[in-house]
Amino acid sequence: MASVLYISYDGLMEPLGQSQVLRYLEGLSLNHKIWIISFEKEGDLSDYDKLKSLKINLAKRKINWIYLKYHKSPTSIATLFDILSGIIVGLWLVLRHDIKIVHARSYVASVVALTLKKLTSVSYIFDMRGFWPDERVDGGLWLKEGYLYRISKWFERIFLTNADEVISLTHAAVDTMRNFPYLKECMPNFKVITTCTDLDLFKSNSSIMNRKRPLTLGYVGSVGTWYLFNETLSCYKIIKDIIPDAQLHIINRGEHDYIIECLNNMEIDLTSVVIKTEDHIRVARAMELIDIGIFMIKPMYSKIASAPTKLGEFLGCGIPCLCNYGVGDMGQLVESERVGIALNGFDDEEKIKSIRRLLSLINEPDINKRCRNTALKYFSLVLDSLKIALVLNSSISCIYRSLLGILLGIGIGWIYITVFKCSKLIFHKLNG
Repeated sequence: MASVLYISYDGLMEPLGQSQVLRYLEGLSLNHKIWIISFEKEGDLSDYDKLKSLKINLAKRKINWIYLKYHKSPTSIATLFDILSGIIVGLWLVLRHDIKIVHARSYVASVVALTLKKLTSVSYIFDMRGFWPDERVDGGLWLKEGYLYRISKWFERIFLTNADEVISLTHAAVDTMRNFPYLKECMPNFKVITTCTDLDLFKSNSSIMNRKRPLTLGYVGSVGTWYLFNETLSCYKIIKDIIPDAQLHIINRGEHDYIIECLNNMEIDLTSVVIKTEDHIRVARAMELIDIGIFMIKPMYSKIASAPTKLGEFLGCGIPCLCNYGVGDMGQLVESERVGIALNGFDDEEKIKSIRRLLSLINEPDINKRCRNTALKYFSLVLDSLKIALVLNSSISCIYRSLLGILLGIGIGWIYITVFKCSKLIFHKLNG
């Protein structure tokens, strides 16, 4: 039984940490001894009941959790402080518990993990989750010519060339990375493991789904940044022109005023739209009233590495989807498995053609079963946990590469000495 340190800059108390990180670790804890370092936001840590419940839940599964406080500002200094804290605590754990593998979720966590590899020769898994620097540029947060982007891309190169295993969410991203010039002589060992879905939670209720009711489209999640919400509403308008009593259910947290504004601008009858907020568990139950999942995502460069969680959730509930190409493997998957329709563009002709195909598809007698089977094939939590377990087992036998490397411009010797002197003190202080 190998000891594994999992590092996540996302908090376990956040919805994403609950649905993605925690579920993986619960599966892996059956055959591996798991330690996790996560960075929790102050607001989450103030919820003492939730914190206590999570501690008990992890203890039952024999998952050892060390939580550090996430610092937000000033941005660069705060992140550097978090990284150094992670290095100190991580090094103490690696040395104290003879940890063999460090699994880093995304880029910030990878700075910690790679440093630990250079200091101790543990195996390092880069679970990249997407092209994070390019996401910042595509989202309008960074300039492509700016120093933050250039530094992050430099780190990306270091991560890819030093990782013992690289986990990608999509085959499209792997195909792109295989063409990176600097990887020609040192191609990483890539594994594609998409976002997991709790298919015990997101499942179809045939008695409800077969009930006679108006055709109901469903939109779940945020409407900002990456999502083409107006294009989604435009598709709904076209469907409503064909099926006048069609309804739209929107499940969203905190953006209701903006949603209503968009609906008014599109001249959509508000009486045909239901807007509500639900927690993670109740979202699954609310989906039982949905016949078609609908969402459009900006087809930008960074999105080729994305795997929308909502696709697995819709399919798990037996719901076909209307989406678009240019986002990871999504378009190819729904079309090849015949569980939805993907738009090739957003002009009216393409929308009308695609929607007519969709309305024909949803009338196929086995469509709900086909969606469910596709979710089990691609998004199963159990299957993804097995894939990660195989990656961990593979990493154990890796031949370690050079122990020389970079450490954020900080001398390795200074870090090594400082860590040894401070690790126990900081560890006990952070965890009471």
